[in-house]
Amino acid sequence: MDYKLTEEQKALKKEFDDFFKYEMENSAPPGYGGGLESSNTPEGHQFHRYMMKKIAEKGWNVMAWPKENGGRDAPIIEQILFSESQAYHGAPGIDGFGARMFAPTLMLYATEEQKQRLLPPIAKGEVVYSQGWSEPNAGSDLASLTTMAIREGDHYIINGQKTWTTGAHNADHMFLLARTDPSSRRSRGLSVFNIVLDTPGIEIRPILYMNGAHITNEVFFEDVKVPVEERVGPENDGWTLTRATMNFERSSAGVYAGMKRTLENLVEYIKTNKRDGKYLYEHPTIRQKIASIFMDIEIGRALAYKIAWLQEEGNLIFSPSAASESKVFSSELRQRIVSLGTEIMGLYGQLTPSKWAPLSGSMVDGYQVSIGSTICAGSNEIQRNIIAWVGLELPRFK
Repeated sequence: MDYKLTEEQKALKKEFDDFFKYEMENSAPPGYGGGLESSNTPEGHQFHRYMMKKIAEKGWNVMAWPKENGGRDAPIIEQILFSESQAYHGAPGIDGFGARMFAPTLMLYATEEQKQRLLPPIAKGEVVYSQGWSEPNAGSDLASLTTMAIREGDHYIINGQKTWTTGAHNADHMFLLARTDPSSRRSRGLSVFNIVLDTPGIEIRPILYMNGAHITNEVFFEDVKVPVEERVGPENDGWTLTRATMNFERSSAGVYAGMKRTLENLVEYIKTNKRDGKYLYEHPTIRQKIASIFMDIEIGRALAYKIAWLQEEGNLIFSPSAASESKVFSSELRQRIVSLGTEIMGLYGQLTPSKWAPLSGSMVDGYQVSIGSTICAGSNEIQRNIIAWVGLELPRFK
């Protein structure tokens, strides 16, 4: 695995950085802090839609897509450079569920009619997706889900509940996992559907975070009528599609660039603030902890690049253990960064929103939101099982 940027790629990276720097300085709403929380406020989501259109006009959101699906067949490294630049600048504009997760799954498993119908709106930045997986009693144990989709003629009738559904209140579509064989158990008998969220019978209720942010939701389905054409892949084989989608979900490289920017902001803080008559950066313990995290960010970035390399080599359905390694490492590293920042800033670091809050309260906000990062997208306990069983081929104990 060897990624050395060409001169053209270096110029492309500068173009990304210049674009995001300009838009964040001139188009972002006041107080926009980046991340899921900011993008799910009314003003933030409007900015997100604006950026989706701007990015789609340049074709940057689908650079690595095949040309037949509206992309450029660009090397995956160029898509990574884009993701890193976007995350570093804290910019919105990519539908993570649609463009990064569901679209690659569609390319692998959808019919030609579905590809022609569903991929162009994603590529043009016209639609926002959400993910309909977790349920009140089926989170880490996703295969135990109970939402039913029963076929009646040329439609399915869907009944059930999804929870922790990120961004559903702002989304247009959802890719839903439901049980199409009532007699089936576990991962057998599941199917994937493309759901239009204004379909009658769907109700979305907010779940508020401890800081009051509205990011996730409960979604209820009561006799929701969905055409057969919206089922993606064979009936009762949805688990195959879902495993592929999980890998795309857990393999983002941009997250480490966002962490690097957060840590750089913390470094600027310790260079300009004193405690006990000394600048904070003069305390050896603080320097050592920050240096350790900087090194771990580079390790995490290498893990993410490994996944990109596997994809570049033609392994579209790469080893699940590689994606799980990156997910565990990134989520726990995120918690370490914001925990360290909150600790260094002391009591003032917990003041938000307030003019007295260092770094506009971003550390304590990040701390509160990061708690769920080791649970969402498959809990880290489950990820460690995948690493053990698939990556290390250790035996399963029953």
